[in-house]
Amino acid sequence: MNFYWVKTNRFIKKLFSNYVWDIPNTENKIYLTFDDGPTPEITQWVLEELEKHNAKATFFCIGNNIKKHPEIFEKLISKGHSIGNHTFNHLNGWKTSTDDYLENSRLCETICNLFRPPYGKIKASQAKKLKQLGYQIIMWDVLSADYDATITKEKCLENVVKNVQSGSIIVFHDSLKAFPNLEYTLPKALEILNEKGFVFEAIK
Repeated sequence: MNFYWVKTNRFIKKLFSNYVWDIPNTENKIYLTFDDGPTPEITQWVLEELEKHNAKATFFCIGNNIKKHPEIFEKLISKGHSIGNHTFNHLNGWKTSTDDYLENSRLCETICNLFRPPYGKIKASQAKKLKQLGYQIIMWDVLSADYDATITKEKCLENVVKNVQSGSIIVFHDSLKAFPNLEYTLPKALEILNEKGFVFEAIK
């Protein structure tokens, strides 16, 4: 059974305050993020759902997927969304040497200075080097857990709408594994959060 916080623990945010966990503001701005793409059909579907609500988001892309699907990657940019680095091969930083991790991340050079470690697992030495290269390490405030096949799609939606507040960074995945939950959750979450007055912004 996987253990994770749907709402990131305040102690963790304080302990790792050199990472970005949320972006506080007084304008009800929230930040939808999508990890692991671009993925044929799924990423395109996400773009269409976002467009219905004039929502901007941030896509943390895997370099190998960018290489395989450059046309989808270009569409993300042309639609005005932000792009972040998610390593070339979705590496677990805790299980990878710092040199190998940095080299793999360099292979996923994107147009933005945003970086999200796969699984949220990164060594202090890796984070230090990435920050020296100009990256912001972007974590999250709310985890949809759309990738977790053991939860219902209704629970996935609840994870999001019950925990979002102004400034929240929310994690979804535009991947095959997550799509059964994402397909149900994203349209409803966009609708509900829009009705609550939230504004969907990309991380810059």
